[in-house]
Amino acid sequence: MLYVILYLIAIILANLSVATFGPDVVIINAFLFIGLDLTARDRLHDAWRGKNLFPKMAALIAAGSILSWLLNRNAGQVALASFVAFAAAATVDAIVYHLLGRYPRWLRINGSNIPSAAVDSLVFPTLAFGSFLWPIVLGQFAAKTLGGFVWSLILRWLDGRASAIEQTGSS
Repeated sequence: MLYVILYLIAIILANLSVATFGPDVVIINAFLFIGLDLTARDRLHDAWRGKNLFPKMAALIAAGSILSWLLNRNAGQVALASFVAFAAAATVDAIVYHLLGRYPRWLRINGSNIPSAAVDSLVFPTLAFGSFLWPIVLGQFAAKTLGGFVWSLILRWLDGRASAIEQTGSS
Protein backbone atom coordinates (compact mmCIF):
# COMPACT_ATOMS: atom_id res chain seq x y z
CA MET A 1 0.00 0.00 0.00
CA LEU A 2 2.93 2.33 0.72
CA TYR A 3 4.07 2.18 -2.93
CA VAL A 4 0.55 2.95 -4.18
CA ILE A 5 0.43 6.05 -1.97
CA LEU A 6 3.93 7.15 -3.00
CA TYR A 7 3.03 6.64 -6.66
CA LEU A 8 -0.17 8.68 -6.43
CA ILE A 9 1.35 11.52 -4.41
CA ALA A 10 4.29 11.81 -6.80
CA ILE A 11 2.16 11.81 -9.96
CA ILE A 12 -0.35 14.29 -8.56
CA LEU A 13 2.40 16.68 -7.42
CA ALA A 14 4.13 16.37 -10.79
CA ASN A 15 0.93 16.99 -12.76
CA LEU A 16 -0.22 19.92 -10.65
CA SER A 17 3.17 21.63 -10.71
CA VAL A 18 3.40 21.27 -14.50
CA ALA A 19 -0.14 22.64 -14.85
CA THR A 20 0.87 25.62 -12.67
CA PHE A 21 4.43 26.36 -13.85
CA GLY A 22 4.54 24.81 -17.33
CA PRO A 23 7.64 23.47 -19.07
CA ASP A 24 10.02 25.23 -16.66
CA VAL A 25 9.42 22.60 -13.97
CA VAL A 26 9.33 19.35 -15.97
CA ILE A 27 12.98 18.40 -15.60
CA ILE A 28 12.91 18.94 -11.83
CA ASN A 29 9.68 16.91 -11.67
CA ALA A 30 11.26 14.19 -13.78
CA PHE A 31 14.02 13.71 -11.24
CA LEU A 32 11.99 14.11 -8.04
CA PHE A 33 8.62 12.61 -8.89
CA ILE A 34 8.73 10.59 -12.10
CA GLY A 35 11.89 8.73 -11.10
CA LEU A 36 10.01 7.71 -7.96
CA ASP A 37 6.97 6.62 -9.99
CA LEU A 38 9.05 4.50 -12.35
CA THR A 39 10.74 2.77 -9.42
CA ALA A 40 7.56 2.35 -7.35
CA ARG A 41 5.83 0.85 -10.40
CA ASP A 42 8.42 -1.92 -10.52
CA ARG A 43 7.90 -2.66 -6.82
CA LEU A 44 4.16 -2.89 -7.50
CA HIS A 45 4.89 -5.12 -10.50
CA ASP A 46 6.50 -7.62 -8.14
CA ALA A 47 3.72 -7.34 -5.55
CA TRP A 48 0.87 -7.65 -8.09
CA ARG A 49 2.35 -10.23 -10.49
CA GLY A 50 -0.26 -12.92 -11.01
CA LYS A 51 -2.82 -10.82 -9.10
CA ASN A 52 -4.42 -8.73 -11.87
CA LEU A 53 -1.24 -6.74 -12.50
CA PHE A 54 -2.44 -4.97 -15.65
CA PRO A 55 -5.92 -3.92 -14.45
CA LYS A 56 -4.46 -2.70 -11.14
CA MET A 57 -1.70 -0.73 -12.87
CA ALA A 58 -4.16 0.78 -15.35
CA ALA A 59 -6.43 1.81 -12.48
CA LEU A 60 -3.49 3.36 -10.62
CA ILE A 61 -2.36 5.34 -13.67
CA ALA A 62 -5.93 6.52 -14.30
CA ALA A 63 -6.41 7.42 -10.62
CA GLY A 64 -3.33 9.67 -10.65
CA SER A 65 -4.59 11.55 -13.69
CA ILE A 66 -8.18 11.81 -12.48
CA LEU A 67 -7.14 13.01 -9.02
CA SER A 68 -4.86 15.61 -10.63
CA TRP A 69 -7.74 16.89 -12.73
CA LEU A 70 -10.17 16.89 -9.78
CA LEU A 71 -7.73 18.94 -7.69
CA ASN A 72 -7.16 21.43 -10.53
CA ARG A 73 -9.59 21.52 -13.46
CA ASN A 74 -7.01 23.53 -15.42
CA ALA A 75 -4.70 20.48 -15.32
CA GLY A 76 -6.84 18.57 -17.84
CA GLN A 77 -4.37 18.54 -20.73
CA VAL A 78 -1.46 17.72 -18.40
CA ALA A 79 -3.48 14.95 -16.71
CA LEU A 80 -4.42 13.43 -20.08
CA ALA A 81 -0.82 13.64 -21.33
CA SER A 82 0.31 12.04 -18.08
CA PHE A 83 -2.16 9.19 -18.46
CA VAL A 84 -1.17 8.41 -22.05
CA ALA A 85 2.57 8.73 -21.33
CA PHE A 86 2.42 6.56 -18.21
CA ALA A 87 0.29 3.93 -19.91
CA ALA A 88 2.76 3.69 -22.81
CA ALA A 89 5.78 3.75 -20.48
CA ALA A 90 4.22 1.18 -18.15
CA THR A 91 3.72 -1.21 -21.04
CA VAL A 92 7.35 -0.90 -22.10
CA ASP A 93 8.49 -1.11 -18.48
CA ALA A 94 6.50 -4.30 -17.79
CA ILE A 95 7.91 -6.03 -20.86
CA VAL A 96 11.52 -5.10 -20.13
CA TYR A 97 11.17 -5.80 -16.39
CA HIS A 98 9.79 -9.26 -17.22
CA LEU A 99 12.58 -9.94 -19.73
CA LEU A 100 15.15 -9.04 -17.06
CA GLY A 101 13.49 -11.44 -14.60
CA ARG A 102 16.58 -13.56 -13.94
CA TYR A 103 18.67 -10.56 -12.88
CA PRO A 104 18.80 -8.93 -9.43
CA ARG A 105 15.94 -6.58 -8.55
CA TRP A 106 18.07 -3.40 -8.71
CA LEU A 107 19.11 -4.26 -12.27
CA ARG A 108 15.54 -5.09 -13.33
CA ILE A 109 14.30 -1.80 -11.88
CA ASN A 110 16.98 0.40 -13.41
CA GLY A 111 17.15 -1.58 -16.65
CA SER A 112 13.42 -1.21 -17.24
CA ASN A 113 13.45 2.45 -16.17
CA ILE A 114 15.67 3.42 -19.11
CA PRO A 115 13.30 2.51 -21.98
CA SER A 116 10.20 3.52 -20.02
CA ALA A 117 11.79 6.90 -19.23
CA ALA A 118 12.51 7.33 -22.94
CA VAL A 119 8.89 6.60 -23.90
CA ASP A 120 7.49 8.84 -21.16
CA SER A 121 9.91 11.65 -22.07
CA LEU A 122 8.83 11.57 -25.72
CA VAL A 123 5.08 11.28 -25.15
CA PHE A 124 4.39 13.53 -22.14
CA PRO A 125 5.83 16.90 -23.22
CA THR A 126 4.62 16.44 -26.79
CA LEU A 127 1.02 15.95 -25.62
CA ALA A 128 1.15 18.33 -22.63
CA PHE A 129 2.65 21.27 -24.53
CA GLY A 130 1.48 20.50 -28.06
CA SER A 131 4.89 20.32 -29.67
CA PHE A 132 8.07 18.27 -29.73
CA LEU A 133 10.61 20.04 -27.51
CA TRP A 134 14.05 18.36 -27.81
CA PRO A 135 15.66 20.06 -24.81
CA ILE A 136 12.77 19.00 -22.57
CA VAL A 137 12.68 15.45 -23.98
CA LEU A 138 16.42 14.94 -23.46
CA GLY A 139 16.48 16.69 -20.09
CA GLN A 140 13.52 14.67 -18.83
CA PHE A 141 15.03 11.41 -20.01
CA ALA A 142 18.29 12.08 -18.18
CA ALA A 143 16.50 13.29 -15.04
CA LYS A 144 14.06 10.33 -14.97
CA THR A 145 16.84 7.80 -15.44
CA LEU A 146 19.03 9.38 -12.75
CA GLY A 147 16.06 10.00 -10.46
CA GLY A 148 14.90 6.40 -10.86
CA PHE A 149 18.37 5.19 -9.90
CA VAL A 150 18.49 7.44 -6.82
CA TRP A 151 14.97 6.38 -5.79
CA SER A 152 15.87 2.71 -6.28
CA LEU A 153 18.69 3.17 -3.76
CA ILE A 154 16.46 5.05 -1.30
CA LEU A 155 13.63 2.51 -1.53
CA ARG A 156 16.09 -0.38 -1.24
CA TRP A 157 17.47 1.19 1.94
CA LEU A 158 13.95 1.78 3.32
CA ASP A 159 12.93 -1.81 2.51
CA GLY A 160 16.05 -3.04 4.32
CA ARG A 161 15.22 -0.91 7.34
CA ALA A 162 11.63 -2.19 7.37
CA SER A 163 12.86 -5.81 7.18
CA ALA A 164 15.30 -5.23 10.03
CA ILE A 165 12.55 -3.73 12.17
CA GLU A 166 10.22 -6.64 11.38
CA GLN A 167 12.91 -9.17 12.31
CA THR A 168 13.69 -7.36 15.54
CA GLY A 169 9.99 -7.19 16.44
CA SER A 170 9.32 -10.85 15.68
CA SER A 171 12.34 -12.17 17.64
